[in-house]
Amino acid sequence: MSMFKRFMTPDAPKADPAAAAAPPPPAGSAAETATARQIVARLDAMPPAEARYLACFAYVMSRAAQADMQVSEEETALMQRFAVEYGGLDESQAVLVIGMTKIQATIEGATEDYVVTREFREISTMEQRLQLLRCCFAIEAADGTINAEEASVVNEIAFELDVERADLNRVREEFHEQLSSVQALRQAGGA
Repeated sequence: MSMFKRFMTPDAPKADPAAAAAPPPPAGSAAETATARQIVARLDAMPPAEARYLACFAYVMSRAAQADMQVSEEETALMQRFAVEYGGLDESQAVLVIGMTKIQATIEGATEDYVVTREFREISTMEQRLQLLRCCFAIEAADGTINAEEASVVNEIAFELDVERADLNRVREEFHEQLSSVQALRQAGGA
């Protein structure tokens, strides 16, 4: 069971002590370092509800970042910052969690997007859902523009989180100048 799946599954078994005696990971892998093993141990020691919340939060951010089929360094840095700010992680934990969720979101994609987003809805308050939407918009705006595909993904996330249209529009208004449609209108008008 992958570490991400362990965090996502409410009744997932804890790491098997016998697994600690397993052969070392392949050379060059992230798990090879003592630092990575320490981070994994700290994450594994989190209360299950906290770990699930964090895993879902990070996964949905990764989903938003991948809306344009690529995740930039700027988007990754923002996701890590938000994992520290809103997830209570330290920087090294945030790097690991965001790295894991980016990979998981790429591998699982549409298969897990709905399920994980709905799981976040079940374990979060409306305030936390709105904060996640702000994070998603900010990540998509990292390059200065939120294109139609990116905006569509956030709309879908908001729908799956049961966020009312008026609340979504209030959050979107915070990123009005980054919307590609607004930018195109300004260019066409010479502004």
